[in-house]
Amino acid sequence: MPEELTPLTLRGDCANCFGLCCVALPFAASADFAVDKPAGRACTNLRTDFRCGIHSRLRDEGFQGCTVYDCFGAGQHVSQVVFGGRDWRRDPGTARQMFDTFPVVRQLHELLWYLAEALTLAPARPVHTDLRRLAGTIEALTHGTPDALTALDVGAHRAEANTLLLRTSELVRAQAGGKKKNRRGADLMGARLRGADLRGANLRGAYLIAADLTGADLRLADLIGADLRDTNLSGADLTGSFFLTQPQLNAARGDTATTLPPSLTRPGHWAP
Repeated sequence: MPEELTPLTLRGDCANCFGLCCVALPFAASADFAVDKPAGRACTNLRTDFRCGIHSRLRDEGFQGCTVYDCFGAGQHVSQVVFGGRDWRRDPGTARQMFDTFPVVRQLHELLWYLAEALTLAPARPVHTDLRRLAGTIEALTHGTPDALTALDVGAHRAEANTLLLRTSELVRAQAGGKKKNRRGADLMGARLRGADLRGANLRGAYLIAADLTGADLRLADLIGADLRDTNLSGADLTGSFFLTQPQLNAARGDTATTLPPSLTRPGHWAP
């Protein structure tokens, strides 16, 4: 796997993207979006330079959903690598194919994020060879032609990655010692978990929407796919927690006392 593909670099670079998430993806009027927009139609806030006209006011204008989205670097990759810098406005013949390719590459880049993180985890060393092999395979796929990318069976690659990531999770969480809580896929919406001991817990795919995790111990917890929308992480200890992404954090609430893994940044809307 190329050294440049790390959890720190697999992030959106809007300056080198043709506003793909603002065009290719649909959204519906809701608490996350102020208006309806079908797939393939540019958001009315997208400027001619492919920048967002209300970027600094997204939450105030009712576009909270935009603030919690990250393409994992797929936008600039599709724009600059797959389509060689040809943008859909000046070359409208590329538009449909570009918009179809973007979500495929986004899924592949998300897998690369998890695989890259797994390769930084020392306890997972027994599976590092297999992780590196799969990451190299997926990274090579992202350089395919638009036709090759849209024809991919992403589900098959996701299944292979999941097997390795599950093994990684077991190896890492074993470092926590003691009995581990298994909350995989659990419905914990609105749960009162203030100060809970979730060290080494399996929270893969758990629904933690609006849950109170104030001061909770989440060290060495597996948070892949956990729904953290409006979750209160104030004062929570996320040291060593893994498979946690920036979009998940952006959707949650926290404060300066929340301890985060070094590869992630504290969202600007969190409390002081």
